[in-house]
Order: sequence, then structure tokens, then C-alpha cells
Amino acid sequence: MSDLTTTTATGTADAGKPDAAGIDSRLEGHRVELTGYCYRMLGSAFEAEDAVQDTLVRAWRNFDKFEGRSSLRSWLYRIATNVCLDMLNAGNKRARPVDLTGPTPLAQAALSPRPENVWLEPMPDGRILPSVQDPAEAAVARESVRLAFVAALQHLPPKQRAVLILREVLAWKAAEVAELLETSVASVNSALQRARATLTETEGRAGDAADPLDEEQQKLLERYVKAFEGYDMAALTALLHEDAVMTMPPFDLWLQGTGDITGFMTSIGAACAGSRLVPVSANGSPAFAHYKPAEDGSGFVPWAVQVIDVRDGAITGMHCFLDVPRWFPLFGLPDRLPADARQA
Repeated sequence: MSDLTTTTATGTADAGKPDAAGIDSRLEGHRVELTGYCYRMLGSAFEAEDAVQDTLVRAWRNFDKFEGRSSLRSWLYRIATNVCLDMLNAGNKRARPVDLTGPTPLAQAALSPRPENVWLEPMPDGRILPSVQDPAEAAVARESVRLAFVAALQHLPPKQRAVLILREVLAWKAAEVAELLETSVASVNSALQRARATLTETEGRAGDAADPLDEEQQKLLERYVKAFEGYDMAALTALLHEDAVMTMPPFDLWLQGTGDITGFMTSIGAACAGSRLVPVSANGSPAFAHYKPAEDGSGFVPWAVQVIDVRDGAITGMHCFLDVPRWFPLFGLPDRLPADARQA
């Protein structure tokens, strides 16, 4: 039974709803694309899933009022937009460590955590990127969930954020967006222009396309895994851009440059020597589940989800999300690897 059926079946108001299974199926068919939309709006994996669940429950309960004057998809996006705007009224803006402070020199490195609701969160591709046949459309979808792009979206006022996503990412017409937001086409176009200008100022340089990986990118990542698992700092340095960054939410510390990154890994991060990396896919980018050696010597335990930025044949970012009780279940990852797990 789906989450939607489970949620609605307990309410007596829904007990007599006709063709419940058919309605459930039609609504569930939009879950992935709605989750992608809400994730771009909110910057949080779990808030996005909550927003979509709220959207689908509202749609279920009001399905008999849906008069078909617009498509079911448009109606659902209207509900989802209102849910997200309500959630954003609290004023919270998700960020990356690089958005909050300058880089910390290794000599001053200290691990200071900030609350969970500060951070932009990673998201598995399978939860936010629906299957599409058009390679160009798929590429736009992947780029629009990159960490840098979603972080840049957080600088926009909520309605500008919605306008830009609907127009630039989902390719809605200005008139369709105006109808959804109950405003004018001129207002939509003005909001889009302002949003584009803000993004130009805030978004970092885009990384290379990550899916499907080309042969050069695949070999780079294979060398990265081998260097990381072998804790070979010379080999790792050769793969990193000289200005590469390493972030570690929930800590606000971030490091820049090969010397500080490898210096951190061999000092404060030395317990990660001998780790294992398991490939996953997150935010339209290559990513890995990082397991470090268990203290009792009995295999490997979860440590981080790494999202990797690649540009011009080098690794420019290692974004290590350390809150593993949240991330590993979200990615469907095991809570332990055996002692004989493969090493690169």
C-alpha cells in the first residue's frame, strides 16, 4: 500500500471516494517530479518529501472538486507551490558551508556543528529525476539539482524561485505560470528577469555533466576511489583541482586547496584511512557512500555521503554529508559492510 493510501484510508471522509485505487495511482505517478520541484524550492530532502506527501493528500481529499479545467499535473503543481510557499514563509534559507563563511586554514580547523535546518541537503537522483527520453531534457533536469544550483536558488525570494524553476527548468509558458501563481504574465516575466540576474551573481561555475559518465570522467572517479581507499595523498592531490574545496555538514568548517584538504585527512580525519567507497548517485552528480573502518575491527560503518564535483578533468569539490542516520536510509544503503569488502 502506498504512503498516500495509508494516509488517506484512515480518514472517514475518504471512505466513500470512488475508484480510490485509480485516483491513488494517478496521483502517485507524479510523485518523483513533484519531489524534484519541492526539493529545488526547499533545499531539503526530507522537507521536500513532506511537502509532496502533503500535496498528494490535499489532492486526494479534494479530488472531487478537480474540475479538469487544467491538467492534473498543473493542478498538482499549484498545490505543491502553495505548500512550499507556506513552508518558506518561516524564512529559513538552506546553505552550504561555502555560503556561510570563508575557508578555514588547516592550522585553525575546528569542527563546529550547526543545526540541521541550516544545511542544504543531498538527494538521491531516483527520488527527484523522473525518467525522460530526451537527452537534452534529462541534462537540464540533472543540472537543476546540482548542489551549486540549488544553493543559488536559495538566494531568491520564494515566488521568484518558483517562477524560475517553472520557466527555466520545467519549460512552462509564462501564461501557465501566471495562471498557477494567480498573477500577470508581465509580473512573471519581471520575476524571471530578476531571478536570472541574482543567479548570475551567486551561482558558482557549473561542473561537467555527470550522467552518463564519459570514459574520461569514469577513469577519474576510479582513480579517486583507489586513492581515497588507499589513503594515498599524493595520488589524491594529482586528481584534485588546486582550488578544490572540501565541506563537511553539519560542521561549518570548509577547506580549500590540496594542501589543506590532504593535511586534514591525515590529521583530524586520519580515522578514515582504509575506508571503502560505494558508488551512489545524488544531485545529478557522481557520489559515494563512505564507510570507515569499525573501531572493533569487524568491517566498515557508515561515515558520510560524498557528492563529488568534477570540472575540466579534475575534482573541484568533495561534499561530505556526515549525518549518516539520516542519509544512509534515504539512499537505501546498508548499515555495515563486511570486513572483506572490496578495496580499489
